[in-house]
Amino acid sequence: MQGRIIGQVKRVNGPVITIKGITDCSMMELVHVGEGQIVGEVVKLDGECATVQVYEDATGIAPGDNVYGSGRSLSCELAPGLVGNIYDGIQRPLEKLRELSGDFIAKGISTSAVSHEKLFHFVPTLKTGDKVSGGMTFATVQETSRVLHKIMVPSNIVGEWSVKSIKEEGDYKVTEEVLVIEKGESEKTLTMVQYHPIRVPRPVKERLGLDRPLVTGLRVIDSLFPLANGGTVAIPGGFGTGKTMTQHSIAQWCDADIIVYIGCGERGNEMTDVLREFPHLVDPRTGKSLMERTILIANTSNMPVSAREASIYTGITIAEYYRDMGYSVAIMADSTSRWAEALRELSGRMEEMPAEEGFPAYLATRIAQFYERAGHMLTLDNTEGSVSIIGAVSPAGGDFSEPVTQHTRRFVRCFWGLDRALASARHYPAISWLDSYSEYIDEVSSWWDNKSEGKWSKNRTRIMELLRKEKRLQQIVKLVGPDALPDSQNFILEVCNIFKSAFLQQNAFDEIDRYCSVEKQVAMMNIILAYYDMGNDALKKGVPLAKIRRLSSVHDIVKMRFTVSNDSVDDIEHLTAKLFRQMTQLGGLYEE
Repeated sequence: MQGRIIGQVKRVNGPVITIKGITDCSMMELVHVGEGQIVGEVVKLDGECATVQVYEDATGIAPGDNVYGSGRSLSCELAPGLVGNIYDGIQRPLEKLRELSGDFIAKGISTSAVSHEKLFHFVPTLKTGDKVSGGMTFATVQETSRVLHKIMVPSNIVGEWSVKSIKEEGDYKVTEEVLVIEKGESEKTLTMVQYHPIRVPRPVKERLGLDRPLVTGLRVIDSLFPLANGGTVAIPGGFGTGKTMTQHSIAQWCDADIIVYIGCGERGNEMTDVLREFPHLVDPRTGKSLMERTILIANTSNMPVSAREASIYTGITIAEYYRDMGYSVAIMADSTSRWAEALRELSGRMEEMPAEEGFPAYLATRIAQFYERAGHMLTLDNTEGSVSIIGAVSPAGGDFSEPVTQHTRRFVRCFWGLDRALASARHYPAISWLDSYSEYIDEVSSWWDNKSEGKWSKNRTRIMELLRKEKRLQQIVKLVGPDALPDSQNFILEVCNIFKSAFLQQNAFDEIDRYCSVEKQVAMMNIILAYYDMGNDALKKGVPLAKIRRLSSVHDIVKMRFTVSNDSVDDIEHLTAKLFRQMTQLGGLYEE
C-alpha cells in the first residue's frame, strides 16, 4: 500500500539510493522506493536530500522514481505465531513468500510476519477496572506445547491506564481488537499485535546479576569456560573449524526456553542444511520438534547486503520480546563477521571515511550496541527474563588479530577460540583450552559448587594448571623426547591426554556422548583428578608408570564418555572404587 510521497530518486548506487526533494521525512523511517515498492530505510539526511539503504535488489530503479514514506521506523511485528517460523532479514516469512512468488522472491513483495487469518485461543488475565501500564500482561495464548505466549501492553504506552473492556476467552485473529484502555479522556484500543523498532532496545526495569550458567551439555564449555545465562560469548574460528556445528549443538541441548538462530550472510548450502535439519531435530526435553521453541532468520550471502545488516537487529528484537515474557532466550548469530562486512560495503557506498581494513569508524560502536542488548533483566511486568548472545566470528584466514574479532573481544566476557589444529585432528568441539577464557567464573562458581559438593571451583583450577604444565612439557618433549622426562612429568602428559580424549572431546553423533549432564561432568572430572592423585602417590612409592597405565580401570576411564549414560552416573563412583582397589594392589599403597 502506497504512503505519502516524500521525494524522488536522484542517484542509485547498488543498495544505497539518494533521494531529492525531501518534504517530510525522518531518520530511520521505513520507506518504499519506486512503483515496485522496494523496502528501504532512511539512514542519512542532508538538507533536501536523503540517503536510503534498500533491502532488496535495486535493479530497475531510475532517477525520478517516487519514494513513499510510511511514518514509522523499520519494526518487528510481534504477536503469537512467531515460534516455528522462518524469516528473512527484515522479518518476511519465507514459506509465505514462496507461496506468493515461487522459489525466487519477487521484488517489492510484502506480507505480514505472522498469520492474520489464523485463530488463536485468547485467555484474558485481567478484568474491567484493573490498572495496566506498558509491558504488563493482559492475556495469554498457548503458542506451542512449550511456549505460553503472553500478550503484553506495548511498552511505549506511558503511565497507568484502566481496563475499559477486554474480550472474553475465545478464539480470535491477532488483528482483532481485544482490549480497550482509558486514561482520563484518552482511550486506546489494542490487538494481539505490537510493533517495535528493530534498532531500539526494548525497555526493562532493571539489569540483574548473572548468577547461573547457561548449561549447554558440552563439557569443555560448561566445566572450563562457562557462559552465564544472560551473558555474551564470541566463537571465532577459520573455515571448517566447527563454528556452525557448535552453535547447532548448543541450540539443541542448551537449557534456554527459546532459540533464535540468525544465519547472517552464511553460504546458501549451509543455511539450506539448517532449514532442512532443524525441523527434524528432537527437543530432548519434550520429545517433540525443536522448532516448537525455535525461530530461524535466514539471510544468505547472495541476498541484498543491507538486509544482512538488518537481520541481526531483527533477531535481537524478537529475542527481547520473549525475554519480556519471562523466558530465557539464546541467540545464535552466525556470523557477525558477515554483518560487519555488510557494514563495510554500505559505508563504502555512502562514501564514509574508512578505518582499519576498510571497516567504518563506527564498527566498534555497532558491535557494542548489539552485545549490550544481552542480559538478565527484571522486565516491566516484574518477571525475570534473559537474552544470551552466542556470536560466531569468521576471521579471514583464522587471524584473531583482525578488527571484528578484536573489537568483539572488548565487549564480550567469554571467548571460545576454535583451533584449526584440533579440528584437523578431528577433536570436536575444537575449542582451544589455551586460547579460550570466561570472565563468568566467579559469578557461576557458587551454582556449580552447589552441584558438586563444593568441588567444582577447585577441580577446574587444578585441571587448568595441569593443561598449562602439559603445554610446557610438550615443548620439552619436542626437543629431547619423552624418555628424558621423569615419570612424574610423563604422568602429567598421560593424565592430560586422558582428560583431552575422555572429557574435552565429545561426539555429537553418539547417543550417549552428544549431551553430558551437570552431574556426569562433575563425576568425570572427579575421577580423572582422583586418578592423578592416586597415580602420583604410587609413583612416589616406586611403582613404575607402565604398571599404572596398564590398569583396566584406566581404560574404563578413557571409555566412560561412551559407556556411562546421564542416568547412570553412579557407575563412575563404582569405577572410582575399582581404581582405588587396583591402585592398592600395586604394592599395598593404600592399606589402612
